[in-house]
Amino acid sequence: MAEVICVVPVAPIRAESSHRAEMVSQILFGETATIIGETKDFYQIQMHQDDYEGWCQKLQLQILPEGASIVTKGYTANWVNPAVFNGQPIQLPLGTPIVSSTHADFDFTYAEKGRDPANNAFTPAALEIVAKQFLGTAYLWGGRSVFGIDCSGFVQMVFKLFNYKLPRDAYQQAEEGFDVPFVETSEPGDLAFFDNDEGRITHVGIVTEPGKIIHASGRVKIDHLDSQGIYDVELKKYTHKLRLIRRIV
Repeated sequence: MAEVICVVPVAPIRAESSHRAEMVSQILFGETATIIGETKDFYQIQMHQDDYEGWCQKLQLQILPEGASIVTKGYTANWVNPAVFNGQPIQLPLGTPIVSSTHADFDFTYAEKGRDPANNAFTPAALEIVAKQFLGTAYLWGGRSVFGIDCSGFVQMVFKLFNYKLPRDAYQQAEEGFDVPFVETSEPGDLAFFDNDEGRITHVGIVTEPGKIIHASGRVKIDHLDSQGIYDVELKKYTHKLRLIRRIV
């Protein structure tokens, strides 16, 4: 099947081929996908980033000619990043691929210094810098950018900037890495997962230091973490019940 590339800063991926359908994820500028179906106005795509499937408006994507190649050289490093696409200015969110192309009608210029994940060592200090860039981002179901993000999208984006590809949803991410038996033995970069009353994993966040977690709930923020779960320092109550902790790196 044909392949496409996203040509807008952020495009919604929906559960069905309708603007009214639930947004289940997003595709960022420069990310690519394979077309697996289509209607008059939408392509059904499978993301190359994480194999996620959904529907995206055709006008927000560009079909890549056969033999075209898209190479990611790094990612945008600031909250919002000016660039030029096909002669027109465009503003790209943090973590957008900086791409080059061959045999494709895709002219992209990015003058700022980007972040090269291959040279971005996963250390507690580096993790804190990257994760805290998302602080204050509004929660958005299906979101994957500083324009709006959900809990698993936040985790996926942070780890992507260190060259670690994680699945899209929290329950899928919980299958990565290996178990950390106790909160007290968790380390910066460990992922903490939380379940609902039915035992289904519905939330995820990143341990930043002993007893602290950064996560997207209402907005990206830092809260307390213990063996019971997340204690919201503003609401002064527990909001999420801890299920397990996994170490990815």
